[in-house]
Amino acid sequence: MILVDTFANVSIFLFILEGKAISELFINEQIRAKEVRVIGIEGDQLGVMSIQDARKIAEDEGVDLVMIAPTAKPPVCRVVDYGKFKYEQLRKEKEARKKQKTVEIKEIRLSPNIDTNDLNTKVNAAKKFLEKGNRVKITLRFRGREMAHMGASVHILTDFAEALADVAVVEKQPKVEGRSMTMFLAEKKN
Repeated sequence: MILVDTFANVSIFLFILEGKAISELFINEQIRAKEVRVIGIEGDQLGVMSIQDARKIAEDEGVDLVMIAPTAKPPVCRVVDYGKFKYEQLRKEKEARKKQKTVEIKEIRLSPNIDTNDLNTKVNAAKKFLEKGNRVKITLRFRGREMAHMGASVHILTDFAEALADVAVVEKQPKVEGRSMTMFLAEKKN
């Protein structure tokens, strides 16, 4: 535990956990405000009162007084069991992380002289990626003398997009980047 700053009789404690600083909520005697807005144990507004009265209410209930909004005027405190409150916060954060969906970008590489059967195989692979909810980056790579005929190879990317028109939309049109031409496809929304 490290005492970071003492300013106007308010101490901010930071706990170091796995190299990350975590700011803790102020509870009971750590709260230094003169007046606070109090939320009761059932979630009802008890109004603005002195810190002594708020601590007395929390003590009568047998729980803690936790400052949940220190920047508000006056600061907002809640009468709650601190251990249960922290557990509920961690559980909500875990649920929120579970519901997040990460979209990956899968890349498919083509060459200008690709055969139709090879192209169909790549189209099927892209279709599988799109059905899983991923974005697909199609890269058409040019080497040596192929660089002189970049414009003539755009039809490969447009044919690829047309083959996937029933399941995908073109997110970014074909664009030349150095020795390659790229196009992005995303799953079609119904």
